[in-house]
Amino acid sequence: MIFGRVKPLDAILATAERKSLHRTLGWFQLTLFGIGCVIGTGIFVLTAAGAQKAGPGLMLAFAIAGAICIVAALCYAEIAAMIPVAGSAYTYTYSTMGELLAWTVGWALILEYAVAASAVAVGWSGYFSGTILNQFLGIHLPAWLSAAPLALGGAPGGFINLPAVVIAGLITWLLMIGTTESARVNAVLVAIKVVALTAFIALTLPSDSFSAGKFNPFLPAGVFGGFGTGVGAVGAAATIFFAYVGFDAVSTAAEETKNPQRNVPIGLIGSLLFCTIFYILVAAGAIGTIGGQPIMGPNGVPFPTGSEELARQCALPQYADALVCSNEALAHVLRAIGWSKVGNMLGIAAFLALPSVILILMFGQTRIFFVMSRDGLLPEKLSAVHPKWKTPYVVTAMTGIGVAFAAAFLPVGQLADIANAGTLYAFMMVAIAVMILRRTARDHKRDFRTPALWLVGPLTILGCVFLFFNLPSAAMLVLPVWGAVGLVIYFAYSRHHSHVGRGIVDADDLADPTLH
Repeated sequence: MIFGRVKPLDAILATAERKSLHRTLGWFQLTLFGIGCVIGTGIFVLTAAGAQKAGPGLMLAFAIAGAICIVAALCYAEIAAMIPVAGSAYTYTYSTMGELLAWTVGWALILEYAVAASAVAVGWSGYFSGTILNQFLGIHLPAWLSAAPLALGGAPGGFINLPAVVIAGLITWLLMIGTTESARVNAVLVAIKVVALTAFIALTLPSDSFSAGKFNPFLPAGVFGGFGTGVGAVGAAATIFFAYVGFDAVSTAAEETKNPQRNVPIGLIGSLLFCTIFYILVAAGAIGTIGGQPIMGPNGVPFPTGSEELARQCALPQYADALVCSNEALAHVLRAIGWSKVGNMLGIAAFLALPSVILILMFGQTRIFFVMSRDGLLPEKLSAVHPKWKTPYVVTAMTGIGVAFAAAFLPVGQLADIANAGTLYAFMMVAIAVMILRRTARDHKRDFRTPALWLVGPLTILGCVFLFFNLPSAAMLVLPVWGAVGLVIYFAYSRHHSHVGRGIVDADDLADPTLH
């Protein structure tokens, strides 16, 4: 029975209370945590991919994606404050819709975090190769060492993205030996990114190069590009959605938050609103100064991002300076309008700050693995804690290998679309869980209630489904294929080892909570 194994809400809270870390985070640290994870590859790199899909309509794409994220955040805020435990959407689904659906959500979150980390690694590689190696050291890394293979949508001559592999390996090593960022270090990195984007806005919007004419035509590919094409303003929104992914990571820190009923909602919604305003202003500055019209195919439809055709067009001299062809979009814009030194500084900011996003994403995935292992759905050995480092070294190493492999052979646009597929599914399930809990746990304390849930909940579900079906068809197929693999594992192993299925609703004998 699909809803037959629902983990009791009281058991989830009791287990978390015994196993959680000391609560030290306040609303300000949570907001910084959210901003730190949200502002990353999405805005520093995907500006180019979004412009290729929608042209100046990229601004509308940010607004569409932001609106859907806001309603999703309102759902997350209520349930994260109500169930302040690690596990995010997986735990919420387990307490409302049962084990099978919870497994599918947890499996999708594994896809989200791992592929998103790979996308950030590829984004970091662009700034490392373009700013650090090229601009400062005068070293031109050959295409075969700095890009994905052409057959997979990379640049001509590409074989492997070596810098992306190196940074993924380095972050994996840091996580394995127990080096996690402190709130103070994260605050510094957030400040670097915010200052860099503020400088970008201040230099582009008032620039002499800024022209309203560069926004015309505003929607060269239309609002809807068509099912499975991934173009147009909505198609761009489906990709740009990746630029907002990260605010849900705030909910995974709920077990370590002081007064989570108050601070988690503030951290979620505050970080999202802050980033939304920034994104729209950055998009306006980039397009208004050097333009952002997509490179159109012979059928009048933009060439797909990460495609062989686009890579060939970008290799032509007339598109050498195009926004849509840049691997380091924002630094490229500043160089193009005469602010080369500031552009290089922005490139350095991305170079320094993006690894923290990889760390947060991979750190978040270990939490998902931990909670699923705590519930018996994954082998306890996966979350084995190293005797010296006191970290879940096995699952961290496995995650690192997967992240490095994807980063080596896939371009950033395709990785973002794949990550979005898993994210949209998880967000949809959270909205459903909130509405179910309003009926099944009416008397449970709620310091934050989603306003007009009868409207916000369905809007979140419809918005997530809407964006999913505007992803490229290949990205849409990844989720059901990944899900099918997950179901095989569930029925072959997890269902028989589930603690709830065996009548165990608590898990006092499981792994060391230090891996939180």
